[in-house]
Amino acid sequence: MASPIEHEDSCEQEAAEEPKTPKIRDTPEDIKLEAIANTIAFHPSRDILAAGDIDGDLYLFSYSCTEGENRELWSSGHHLKSCRKVLFSADGQKLFSVSKDKAVHILDAEAGKLLTRIPKAHNAPINALLLVDENIVATGDDEGTLKVWDMRRGTSFMDLKQHEDYISDITIDQNKRTLLTASGDGTMGVFNIRRRRFELLSEFQNGDLNSVCIMKRGRKVVCGSGEGKIYIFNWNGFGATSDRFAVQAESVDCIVPITDSILCAASIDGVIRAVSVLPNRVLGSVGQHLGESIEEIARSRDTRFLASCAHDQLIKFWDISSLPDTRVKRPWQQHQPCDENTIV
Repeated sequence: MASPIEHEDSCEQEAAEEPKTPKIRDTPEDIKLEAIANTIAFHPSRDILAAGDIDGDLYLFSYSCTEGENRELWSSGHHLKSCRKVLFSADGQKLFSVSKDKAVHILDAEAGKLLTRIPKAHNAPINALLLVDENIVATGDDEGTLKVWDMRRGTSFMDLKQHEDYISDITIDQNKRTLLTASGDGTMGVFNIRRRRFELLSEFQNGDLNSVCIMKRGRKVVCGSGEGKIYIFNWNGFGATSDRFAVQAESVDCIVPITDSILCAASIDGVIRAVSVLPNRVLGSVGQHLGESIEEIARSRDTRFLASCAHDQLIKFWDISSLPDTRVKRPWQQHQPCDENTIV
């Protein structure tokens, strides 16, 4: 017969050997980096996130809501200076990046191996990147030059300087015809990519234009500004804004559409806000990096998560799964019945 002490030791050993049930979180855990990340991007079909930091390093992480399951898949130090923007190709097999070192890189997303490098793609540091399709890439630099590249040849077929300051963001319409740029000079640029020509600049806005996106089924263009305002343009009415409103933030540095009418906006004050566009309203806070300026936000492929990177050297994940079901009433609808997902 076992003594009480032996029996107690046996029970403790059995308890120690019992597998612990993994804790499931609402969102993946924060990812801590060694330097500030300027840019992040979600993989188009897998639970993978890419990041580029101020040291020029690129990272690939797998993420999971199971506690302790986030993993670094690889890191790469190909850029000589700060990485400004990363994007996955549509099939997720390649990772594109641009840098302060004026280079465009294309990496094998699976292995992190450098496939293509254009070392002196611009005469100034590159700040903005857009993948038009699997072969066409647009880049914008700190001096306001836009280039559009045919990556099959490694050469640019558009090289235009219409802005007087840095290009902060680039987007394109669904037909891949009209390319739009936001700039630190306070204007939005309009370029016809099919005819390979510049069309017009918008009127000057107060403050830098930091971001641009297309909403309302292609009928509206939205820009975020350094003065904390959102400017709205009608499609084919790019010369002057049709509407504008303050977001009660120090700035609107980056915006990501969640639906045709709702976007998330990040600010230098560290707050990410959900914003309705037409009707124009701040719906509330999605998350916050306390006292730390946010560099970029990105939406996951299933619109379940929003990721953000900030000066605290953290990548954070936020649950935005309820935002697509949110409906915002216009003023004349205030007295109509509403459900729990309606904001009045």
